[in-house]
Amino acid sequence: MSLIRQIRLLLLLTLVLAFLGSMGLTIQSARTTLSTQLQLKNNDNAILLAQVLGQQQGDLELMELVITAQFDTGFYRSIRFIALDGQPSIARIAEQKPLVAPGWFVRWLPIDAAPGLAQVSDGWRALGAVEVTSQTAYAYDDLWRASVGSVAVLGLLGLLVAILSRHVVRRIRKPLDRTVEQAQALVDGRFITIPEPHVPELKRLAQAMNTMVMRLKSMFEAQAKQLEALREQAYIDPVSRVANRQHFIGQLNAARQSDYADPEGGLVLLRLLELAELNRQLGRSSTDQLIAAVSDGLQTWSDRVKGCHVGRLNGSDFALYLPVGGQAFETAQAIADSMRKILPIFGEQVSVAIGAVEILPDHGLRQVLAAADSALAGAECRGGFAVELADNGAAKPGAAALRGEGAWRENLLAALTGARARLVRFPVIDAEQQLIHLECPLRLQLEIDGDYEPAAAWLPLALRSRLTAGIDELAVRLALDEISTRGQPLCVNLSPASLQDSGFAARLRGLLTQRPAQARLLSLEVNETAAVEQFELVQELSAQLRPLGIRLGLEHAGQRLARIERLFEAGLDYVKLDAAVIHGIDSDNARAGFLRSLVLMLHGLSIQVIAEGVGTKAEAAAAWQAGVDGQTGAWASALRADLVG
Repeated sequence: MSLIRQIRLLLLLTLVLAFLGSMGLTIQSARTTLSTQLQLKNNDNAILLAQVLGQQQGDLELMELVITAQFDTGFYRSIRFIALDGQPSIARIAEQKPLVAPGWFVRWLPIDAAPGLAQVSDGWRALGAVEVTSQTAYAYDDLWRASVGSVAVLGLLGLLVAILSRHVVRRIRKPLDRTVEQAQALVDGRFITIPEPHVPELKRLAQAMNTMVMRLKSMFEAQAKQLEALREQAYIDPVSRVANRQHFIGQLNAARQSDYADPEGGLVLLRLLELAELNRQLGRSSTDQLIAAVSDGLQTWSDRVKGCHVGRLNGSDFALYLPVGGQAFETAQAIADSMRKILPIFGEQVSVAIGAVEILPDHGLRQVLAAADSALAGAECRGGFAVELADNGAAKPGAAALRGEGAWRENLLAALTGARARLVRFPVIDAEQQLIHLECPLRLQLEIDGDYEPAAAWLPLALRSRLTAGIDELAVRLALDEISTRGQPLCVNLSPASLQDSGFAARLRGLLTQRPAQARLLSLEVNETAAVEQFELVQELSAQLRPLGIRLGLEHAGQRLARIERLFEAGLDYVKLDAAVIHGIDSDNARAGFLRSLVLMLHGLSIQVIAEGVGTKAEAAAAWQAGVDGQTGAWASALRADLVG
């Protein structure tokens, strides 16, 4: 039983006992008073009547007249004159007057008053005695009216006390509820403060809770700063401030394996020529500035193009990954032109060579890097600011280019309208190799009887056509249908663009409300960039869907996670770390240390951590050792091949 309910019951019991006690004492006191008054009245009237009768000199007829006159006043139940022989010689007896008071009241509270008795004499001669008994009906009626009045007054007072008590309880309950909400928020990984109430005891409680929350928030912020420092140490080259070699290779791997990446792309390698000689001539400080200027020049492409990555592969070599095909040579030429303007300020002898390669869908990572190195070597042979494109049998114009954007859009709308879609399944497992959920990317059949295409084939057009919300709603419906059939927990990815649709969250909530049993087995994921750039929309989505039992997570997370200032308020259930964060943790202590710190921070916010893109047993073992709660990728799919579809 809750504390508030106990207080209410205690107050109610106190009021009831006080009411009954007050009523009992009041009525009993009134009854005693009336009995005493009635007794005194009987005695006084008997004495007065005896004096009058004594003046009649023993004349019975006169005495009878006096007794009758007194009796006829109606206030007496009986008047009797008792002679010396003990026999009543004169008697007047009346029936009990009708009562206003109910019978049960009379039986419950009898008023007993002994008859008044007085001796009658005419001087020295005793004549007898007179006995007077008053009517009790008037006493009962007075007692009843007094009791009713007391009940009304005490009831009104009790009502006022109850209202006042309710107000007092509400004053106590409101800050207590806020404190409970604050404590629950801490369990959920959110830090909120509450107003301090006026009640001294509750005020001290609120102050203590607020102080604790602010300390925890400060600890989290300090931990986030420390985590960012560890991330830079593990993933960022300290001089150029871009990704180091291992992290860039991890980013390149993750981009090539992503269901949402273009199957084609480009890679540009840039080499600072004669860097050792430049370091000797310019000095370390100026050389570091030169390296930073080159990385800043490359970073402009990364800032402008989503999915574009920059890294420093070694002392003199930089790399730029392009997420779309057919742009490698043009980008390399533009970089060369830019460097011609930037580098001369460090000296006329400063120059670069640039090699580029188009990445085809069937090209492996080693093949791509080898082709890019070959092109870079050719450019270096040609001299400063030379650009070389690797001859790797570049892709012919694809179907999209042949048909045109209009045809693609028609196919996309037809696939969406006809629900020509299906989900593929990749298992996410825990340390016991048990299923956490199935990650289910959406495939669309853009042509009748054609293949089901991954998101990379249609997502760019869907973004331009603002169709992502409808596609995501279709994916959720398919997931609910499959949950109903298979009974397994599923996960669906939502596009950040869908969150910008003002009615998307409400429509999604309506869809999930219709199927609550299936909704409780559904997880929804948004990209980390959504939490960084559209934090309020992610927070609103969480507020709308979490009461339905939906689990909300971030995917491809880790590189910007510590920069989300209010991560603890996002309402996340789990975070899925990007494959680029996981890549190489089995062989790099710095990366493994960053992962452990990141997991520790997220667990402190009651957020589960899942590693994605785990490819080898060694990476899996290192990830478990770092404390992750689940894993997905080629390793997990091989272990649970029975769940892949």
